[in-house]
Amino acid sequence: MSSTPAQPAERPVPGQTHVIPKPAKGGVFRHWLLSGLIDERGTHQGPHARKPERQHSWWQVMCLTGVDYFSTLGYQPAIAALAAGLISPFATLVLVALTLLGALPVYRRVARESFKGSGSIAMLERFLPWWAGKLLVLVLLGFAATDFMITMTLSAADATAHAIENPFAPSWFQGNQVGITLFLLALLSAVFLKGFREAIGIAVILVAVYLALNVVVVTTSIVEVFQHATVIPDWWEALNTQHGDPLVVVGIALLVFPKLALGLSGFETGVAVMPQIKGKPDDDPDNPKGRIRGAGRLLTTAALIMSAFLITSSFTTTLLIPQKEFQSGGAANGRALAYLAHEYLGNGFGTVYDLSTIFILWFAGASAMAGLLNLVPRYLPRYGMAPQWARAVRPLVLVFTAIGFLITLIFEANVDAQGGAYATGVLVLITSASLAVTLSAWRKKQPKRTWVFAIITAIFVYTTIDNIIERPDGLRIASLFIIGIIVISIVSRIGRSFQLRATSVSLDVTALDFVLEDAEEGEIRIISHEPDVDTDKEYAQKNKDERKYSHIPQRARTIFIEVYPSDSSDFEEDLVVHGVVKHGYRVLQIKSGNVPNTIAAVLLEIRDVTGIVPTIYFEWTEGNPISNMFRFLITGVGEVAPVTREVLREAEKDVKRRPAVHVA
Repeated sequence: MSSTPAQPAERPVPGQTHVIPKPAKGGVFRHWLLSGLIDERGTHQGPHARKPERQHSWWQVMCLTGVDYFSTLGYQPAIAALAAGLISPFATLVLVALTLLGALPVYRRVARESFKGSGSIAMLERFLPWWAGKLLVLVLLGFAATDFMITMTLSAADATAHAIENPFAPSWFQGNQVGITLFLLALLSAVFLKGFREAIGIAVILVAVYLALNVVVVTTSIVEVFQHATVIPDWWEALNTQHGDPLVVVGIALLVFPKLALGLSGFETGVAVMPQIKGKPDDDPDNPKGRIRGAGRLLTTAALIMSAFLITSSFTTTLLIPQKEFQSGGAANGRALAYLAHEYLGNGFGTVYDLSTIFILWFAGASAMAGLLNLVPRYLPRYGMAPQWARAVRPLVLVFTAIGFLITLIFEANVDAQGGAYATGVLVLITSASLAVTLSAWRKKQPKRTWVFAIITAIFVYTTIDNIIERPDGLRIASLFIIGIIVISIVSRIGRSFQLRATSVSLDVTALDFVLEDAEEGEIRIISHEPDVDTDKEYAQKNKDERKYSHIPQRARTIFIEVYPSDSSDFEEDLVVHGVVKHGYRVLQIKSGNVPNTIAAVLLEIRDVTGIVPTIYFEWTEGNPISNMFRFLITGVGEVAPVTREVLREAEKDVKRRPAVHVA
């Protein structure tokens, strides 16, 4: 065949990695949309990823986590009182015990083993091979999407509730909670479309002001409790009247505390922001002890602060606010601490508190959006289960905003109605993290820790199941997300079947020598071979058959190419081509999860490094073409020859520069 020299730009270097470029298409708008925003946490896996230019002290990064975690104080006490009634303080104590003795040690271990910000999902992915791990990740992504999406919509809805209930709010706010919530979500989207910079600086200010105001409100409320000598006896009498024996109260508290699970929000975000934590200058990239220690301090400090506020806020709101005010339409519904701020510190201070709460709740949505922008590009495009544009930030922002609008309209911006879905997402992620560290301890032969983490996992499993039974709407929403993700993933995987999957290709010294030797003759002929018994007879017969049926001249030089199977569920791979001599024949060997796409990528790499367009020779695959196609989609093999040709046709539009495929 005649070949058109590609004229490599520079002399090839053995072992040099060549990155497979992605073609740029479209006009100005497409470029703006896909160039997108760089995730400031430095964990975004898209084409514009980069390491964070500036890392921060652990306490500053804690504030970025805190806009999600601490902002739950805006609605958590009211939801707890609505769910547990007069038992709320006891149920909160159980929740705090589970936070400090369960979730905290679990996530401290996650931080040690997943310090790149991948979280517990990546740990579980490593434990389960092939498609099982990918399917588990898709399911967990569904629950994570539930967690983060409901964080956005619930926080925006509660910010709206604080704005509407403020005595200085315009009259037209009343009855327009849906419209205001949609406006806040649109504003959040606009921030991310414009550029989400200096997030940590803003978070530090918001968290500092918000916590300071909460200290004032809680301290004032505690003083009010002790200044009114009858408050505690009245509450205790009402508690005994409703539930009788104190032991019964404790038992009920153990049963109802899963309803308070919103107070566990923020741990997954805490490990996701780890790349932003400043470690030691001499940190080992494979074990950055400084960053890990900082993450441990972040998680512990945040948990202690939140636990203190959960206990004191639950105690004061239950004792000082009439139970009817927590009901739907009541003045304390979704805003218990704000109610106390207005009641005991005046409307002026209460308005300042409302503004602080509105801002941090709105920014909690930003934290959740950043979490989604970290998770989706990290997994789905790498699995081939999302289009390439899912690596860019701006298209994802528009998609997530549209979903947020839909959720807000369905729930009519009601905080209480979204609580079950939020708790379900939070609890499933924490349960999966507990399972991940249990498996980790078991694999590392740490029996005591295995038993401890197994017990924690069992408790979270109970909590999750109880929450799902009590509020099944959370599971329904998560199921919709899971089904949507799986359907999109399957469609995308099929649609991207004929793409080049290699992100880079490198030829070792021997492999490069093979192709350069043949390039000097003006022809590079590659014979595709599926290794079987690895005998001299096998290779001799293959060489004889191809020369006979494909009409290769007897004296023409040929090179065998063999793809050894790896995890076929992987989509993107860095390919390393090894050259070996087997039974007197030159062989290029590659390990990959799919055969035709890998062969196509190697052929294009050979063309680029030698300037000669190669030719490859196949034999037809036996079997039904349809069943072979399904084999290709699932196992990465099947009808190799036509698929290789199609991949090459998609990747190289110029026929003269496209490697030729012969099938006999």
